[in-house]
Amino acid sequence: MHSFSIAGALSGGVLIGVAASLLLWLTGHVAGISGIIGRVMFSLKYSGEFVWRALFLLGLVVGAKLYYVGFVAAPAAREDFPVWLLIVSGLLVGFGSSMGKGCTSGHGVCGLGRLSIRSLVATLVYLGVAVITTTLVRHVFGLGGSNG
Repeated sequence: MHSFSIAGALSGGVLIGVAASLLLWLTGHVAGISGIIGRVMFSLKYSGEFVWRALFLLGLVVGAKLYYVGFVAAPAAREDFPVWLLIVSGLLVGFGSSMGKGCTSGHGVCGLGRLSIRSLVATLVYLGVAVITTTLVRHVFGLGGSNG
């Protein structure tokens, strides 16, 4: 990673923790991104629940864009990664987070912060599968390019 800095990683982690804590304290909801996206996509009614979820997701996109525009050290987009693999990956992550009753943000950030054993097991499984998948995709099958 070319733009890694301890200050950047620490401040990013603090911001994620503060945002997740505020969401829990102010609304009683866990900041699990897959659940938030799922309920926005499949909710046909316009309610307060829909509004906060849509605003949360908008904040993620706008925040990422502001970071990209405002900081020279922002990582460059990977142009050599096959689009079909991104699509397959997204579908598998969606399926896995549904099967695991939560995603890495829900279990890894929020669940571990609440000392949930279920979230610890889920996070360890997610990380283990990520290591195996990355090893297979990059080093066995040679997909995904060489930068990174």
